[in-house]
Amino acid sequence: MTFLKERGDLGVEPVLRELHIPSSTYYRWRRRESDPCEHSRRDAELTARIRQIHADSGGVYGSPRVHAVLRREGAATGRKRVERLMREAGLHGISPRRHGKGFTHRDPAATLAPDLVRRDFTAPAPNRLWVTDLTMIPTGEGPLWLSAIRDAFSRRVVAWETSARADADLVLSSLEYALASRETEPGKLIHHADHGCQYTSIKLTTRLLRAGIEASMGSVGDSYDNALAENLWILVKTECVRGRVIATRATRSGVTWAPRSAMS
Repeated sequence: MTFLKERGDLGVEPVLRELHIPSSTYYRWRRRESDPCEHSRRDAELTARIRQIHADSGGVYGSPRVHAVLRREGAATGRKRVERLMREAGLHGISPRRHGKGFTHRDPAATLAPDLVRRDFTAPAPNRLWVTDLTMIPTGEGPLWLSAIRDAFSRRVVAWETSARADADLVLSSLEYALASRETEPGKLIHHADHGCQYTSIKLTTRLLRAGIEASMGSVGDSYDNALAENLWILVKTECVRGRVIATRATRSGVTWAPRSAMS
């Protein structure tokens, strides 16, 4: 911005308007030019905090998550600055990986529920739309199956359960924990899942009917029709599973997997 140093009597603001440069950008540049040592000091302090946040996440957090943590702490810094400092420090997060293989299989003889959601994962209030799915986490003892139910209004996990078997009892247990932790009104809650045989089982559909919950299912083989539930697995596997060795189904790095509800 050397040309602005030689602006003469034109004034700063008219020149900035003519060149389509935000005034905040110019004045920020002026502060850096006037006190480069102070700017470098603040960068060094921010980099130290960024390193700590990145380390506390187990090396998982990228610049968006690190920036979010800094904002919650009250730090007035931009995301691009965080990106730059992480790049200069050689820090990077773990990018989520998507796999085309699903973990639920359809029962061709089962009666399917209609799609009451149609990819609109919004709700006017809590306990109006729950989305559910299950995934597999590999362990030294074999697969650990994880089932979870998520509320579309708050995006929070209502309940989850684990098992060595991906059967109807697993998803039914998740539903029971959810019903025990939330007050639901008959006829006002939708339970949205994929076409897996666990969700078309007589056990689950009967329990939904008894609770006054409407069953909903997306189209065949389309993860976007249950995107809110799929997104949860991306977060779990990126931040909790990838790069870690899980020895048994019962423990993960000292944390016990046990039935839990109302994670909100």
